[in-house]
Amino acid sequence: MVEGRVCMSREAKLEFLKRKRLQRMKTESLNDLSCVSNMLSRSGGDALRSSASCGVRIQVNTDSYPGSGASFNGKDIFSKHKVAKFDTSNLDWIDKIPECPVYCPTKEEFADPLVYLQKLAPEASKYGICKIVAPITASVPAGVVLMKEKAGFKFTTRVQPLRLAEWDTDDKVTFFMSGRNYSFRDFEKMANKVFSRRYYSAGCLPPTYLEKEFWHEIACGKTDSVEYACDVDGSAFSSSPNDELGKSKWNLKELSRLPKSVLRLLEKSIPGVTEPMLYIGMLFSMFAWHVEDHYLYSINYQHCGAAKTWYGIPGHAALDFEKVVREHVYTNDILSADGEDGAFDVLLGKTTLFPPNILSEHGVPVYKAVQKPGEFVVTFPRAYHAGFSHGFNCGEAVNFATGDWFPMGSISSRRYALLNRVPLLPHEELLCKEAMLLCTSLELEDPDYSSADLITHHSIKVSFLNLMRFQHRARWCLARLKAFSGISLFTHGTILCSICKRDCYVAYLNCNCYAHAVCLRHEPRSLDFPCGSNRTLCLREDILDMETAARQFEQDKVVLHEVQQQHRKTDDFSILLNMFPRAEDDGYVPYCEINFEWPEDSVEQTIHEEAPNASGPVVSDLDSSMEPKDYISTGVNVQGNANCNLGDSSSMKLHGDVFSCGSARSEISSSASSNVHQKVAHEADCRTVIDQDSDESDTEVFRVKRRPRAEHRSVHDSMSINVENQVEFNSH
Repeated sequence: MVEGRVCMSREAKLEFLKRKRLQRMKTESLNDLSCVSNMLSRSGGDALRSSASCGVRIQVNTDSYPGSGASFNGKDIFSKHKVAKFDTSNLDWIDKIPECPVYCPTKEEFADPLVYLQKLAPEASKYGICKIVAPITASVPAGVVLMKEKAGFKFTTRVQPLRLAEWDTDDKVTFFMSGRNYSFRDFEKMANKVFSRRYYSAGCLPPTYLEKEFWHEIACGKTDSVEYACDVDGSAFSSSPNDELGKSKWNLKELSRLPKSVLRLLEKSIPGVTEPMLYIGMLFSMFAWHVEDHYLYSINYQHCGAAKTWYGIPGHAALDFEKVVREHVYTNDILSADGEDGAFDVLLGKTTLFPPNILSEHGVPVYKAVQKPGEFVVTFPRAYHAGFSHGFNCGEAVNFATGDWFPMGSISSRRYALLNRVPLLPHEELLCKEAMLLCTSLELEDPDYSSADLITHHSIKVSFLNLMRFQHRARWCLARLKAFSGISLFTHGTILCSICKRDCYVAYLNCNCYAHAVCLRHEPRSLDFPCGSNRTLCLREDILDMETAARQFEQDKVVLHEVQQQHRKTDDFSILLNMFPRAEDDGYVPYCEINFEWPEDSVEQTIHEEAPNASGPVVSDLDSSMEPKDYISTGVNVQGNANCNLGDSSSMKLHGDVFSCGSARSEISSSASSNVHQKVAHEADCRTVIDQDSDESDTEVFRVKRRPRAEHRSVHDSMSINVENQVEFNSH
């Protein structure tokens, strides 16, 4: 008998192990069912079972996720059923998805990531994603960094049901916190055990084979769920001076602060955006279809472990992607908005996964990448992407933006406002800051701009001119409508509109009690402030400098032509056209002089260094020469005499002809500005908007990446949202 066992063939051994595995799984399944039954009777239905194949029994409190679809009324959220809209019987489409571009830079090309990516962008962005093979490697492994350099490092995981859904009110997929804490090595052992039990191997399997295995498992496999540690604070790049990759500019801890990064202007870090996060996966851990916050770029580095399959959609096909999802994935009863924004709102939940062939069948281009350790994957603005892991692995991701991102950022800001979602970044402020820096740089006549730099400059100029032309025309319309009774100058940072939550940096309207800031995109005659009908137009103190920069940019005829072509097609222009349809007939031209006859009690002006006590609080954290504060960051020092006007190149005529508008551009004289009595002081109503010692703050701040699903509120509602404890299920 001993000799017979030694001589047993390999096939016989595999068959023997297979029978043993099936017997063990059957026993474990029966034990799990008994255990789940006992847990349900004890907890009243608050505990959920996990996959037996994972070897982990996980308890989840479904009360924490109202409306998530987690239900025990005859339906197990882990149970699989055939979803007719996703035909997975034939997986031949897997071999037909084309690969995304792969780049292998030299060490010289690899010197600066943003310079290199600017060169790649015109070509690579057509695919939505690209892969970059690093010419240098980390000498300190990620496991060593997380176990030794970061002593005590632990993380919790999320449970991901491994199934397809109907995506209606009764059947959606939701990810849950597992409640289990792992060390890096403990999770690795668990994940490797799951892999070896399934495939009787500890080695890598062909990517295409595992891709077919994944979609088969999603559709009709026996594995209920997997665990995924996503959005884990921290980095696996070593701090050792001897680690070549760790001390390079490709260290994701440093990338957002590089000179060409727009996000360098943010003074405070945003986890997952300016600060990287870790993504530690196992076999079939997934990241659902999603687009980055504010349509930012993302870059993901694979530190170690098994490969990861990515699917990417080019940014230019984003609306087509959303249309397919809206019409062929979701049912109408779960769409929270009409039209093209309905699917976008649900996709923000980042739990929607479906096979990409449904996109290809409807004409949406899809590209694939198989990422291995030592490789970067970059996603471009507005590029939807999804994917899964081939086994235990550890990746790291961060967002970034260069100047060519601003047009996409503007689109995302509009969509957030339409859906009443709190923005994560002060887009308007970032744009103004970057434009003013560019204007200063151009005055130096620096000849060392590359062709990629010139493309970036063009995007900044066009975006900035669209903003400044809108702001000037809006002020002209408000003056003609007599929508405000005075002007107040300010130097504080961005605040949020109390109606749509748009970020306001250049100008906004406010009420008598300074509690209802409103952006200039709302019809003023429809505003109903509880404190009365009097409104103040609040203008940034250095608005003249910004409009001077805009006029300088307009000297570029190519830029001006593009702005003129775009301007009348924008949503902002449509708003103003409805507000005042015959502006040109009444003599309006861009940057014309806007005159306003002040009432006697509103001649005295103030410059607010701090934000008013508005329901739209100060939210920007941009770099400033002032002392950093939690609630405010002003990039502008208070001047002794500020020009108080509604136009760009002319002074405000306090007692001139009412609402007269001239096209002539006059220079600002010192006498004109000195005629305006300035009172540079903090008034009683100019209070800080965040009291760190109080739990009654009604503020929202750009601090935490994860946002809750925004509630729709009226202008009078409190805007109190606890963002610290909200999670948004993600990602890479």
